[in-house]
Amino acid sequence: MIVPVSKNLRVVMRSKDTHMRTKRAGFTLIELLVVIAIIAILAAITFPVMARAKDGAYKSGDLSNMNSIRTALQLYREDQGGFPPALLGYATLYESGPNMGAVVPADKAAGYLYPKRIQSVATLKPAYNRDPMDGFIVAVWPEPDPRPVGSAPLFDLNGDGAIDANDDPLGARQAYGPGSGFVSERGLGVTSDPDLAAKYYAVSGYDVGEERIGNTVRRTLRYNLFWTNWGLASGNGMDDPRQLGYSDPPDDTVITWNSMFRDPGSLQGKKQDLVLFLGGSARTYDSLSLAERSWRVLP
Repeated sequence: MIVPVSKNLRVVMRSKDTHMRTKRAGFTLIELLVVIAIIAILAAITFPVMARAKDGAYKSGDLSNMNSIRTALQLYREDQGGFPPALLGYATLYESGPNMGAVVPADKAAGYLYPKRIQSVATLKPAYNRDPMDGFIVAVWPEPDPRPVGSAPLFDLNGDGAIDANDDPLGARQAYGPGSGFVSERGLGVTSDPDLAAKYYAVSGYDVGEERIGNTVRRTLRYNLFWTNWGLASGNGMDDPRQLGYSDPPDDTVITWNSMFRDPGSLQGKKQDLVLFLGGSARTYDSLSLAERSWRVLP
């Protein structure tokens, strides 16, 4: 015998069924925490990958720009018979008009390479440089080779057929370091007075660049015609020939470098710097060696 179900009972049953389905469709606290944990794990994996990808893209762009600088220098040398005293040039001021006394923005000023041989100031600005076009800075010299004079000869400078302590004289070593003072006008020495120091455009990251070693952050000289004691004086037949101011510097002469990709916490065993040599393409280089030896590094 079939017992009819009343209308009210059917409504109650449907209401309970709907309530159960609604209840089952929600998340429990444990399920929500699991989802949050999964998202956190994926973010922890994804963000470093994205950061490395951006870093790699920036590095490729800077390497390309450094090679463009080398080409521009070759053109300048063919035209002028030597290399310029700076890449972009020194910060200049408006001499008249409503902006008199203000810095001429780098992209509005005519430099040694820009705009005739390099069409964009961005070529002279490393990717991680965030300085404005009208910013200017003073700088110090980079670290000199810490190895004792006579202990690290690089070439047979005296022509006796042997590379020994006699080929590593004091005169052929870097003249100044970061503790000597600010780079003086046109890089010819140092001064303790920042008002007398050379004023570089802050965006010109290959004339001077940001250097990070541990907790130390400073702007150091990168491009310079002469950097040894003899080179900054009157020269010498036993001087290090790898200086752009000499008439025929060899291919392993350092033009400039980029240290903005460094992990300042530790430089040991890491190739995070970019170096441009006169006779070849820009390349990654051992960060510790470059931080310690500057222009004395070899390809």
